[in-house]
Amino acid sequence: MKAVSIIGPKNSGKTTLGLKLAEHFKSQGLTVAAAKFSHHGLDWQDTDTAKYAKICNAVAGLGPDETFVHWTDRRFLPDILPLLTADVLIVEGGKSLGYLPRILCLNGDLSDGTDWLVPDLAIATYGEKEIEGVPALDSIEALADIVLEKGFFLPGMDCETCGRPDCRTLAAEIVKGTITTKACLALHNSIEVNINGASIGMKPFVEDLIAASIREMLRTLKGYSPGKATITLDV
Repeated sequence: MKAVSIIGPKNSGKTTLGLKLAEHFKSQGLTVAAAKFSHHGLDWQDTDTAKYAKICNAVAGLGPDETFVHWTDRRFLPDILPLLTADVLIVEGGKSLGYLPRILCLNGDLSDGTDWLVPDLAIATYGEKEIEGVPALDSIEALADIVLEKGFFLPGMDCETCGRPDCRTLAAEIVKGTITTKACLALHNSIEVNINGASIGMKPFVEDLIAASIREMLRTLKGYSPGKATITLDV
């Protein structure tokens, strides 16, 4: 799955950009999911969410007290990723997320806080203003191309097994192009787990526990021989 977040101040055109990108990807025959963050609670009849629902294959909303596809307690984006099966995930909002790249939507008044204005996670800017060192793109086609080229989603576990203190540090290096997502050992280890096409990360302790259990069970089966095993499981 290719993934990107669209970050910017209120009324900067984030939803408009997200909808245009979604429409473009759908026109290319790709499936698209959208996740929208809200600081003011959620309403399925909310205009922006309803607009995404008309275009995307799957839509999720994440608020301070609830999440839909619909639980009554707070969940986090990596928790619901397996439900958002798509070729591309467009995330609107989520300023604190450090495990995926972002497009900075630089329209309107930027004086209302710029803690989200972090160029090291930005793969592009869109709008009236520019940031040195970050490609400024005004074409939906060009933005879509860069999302397909550079989009990614890390597990957000901050497990440090990659040698970095957190996923945000690793994400910044991936955006810079000095490494690839293969540096994330939680995603690339001896066990690969995908649920509905979404990769599930696991810490080394969990990997070792599962791997050891499966190996010992497989050794008891007739026809067993050492090698690469493929197991398909409905969960």
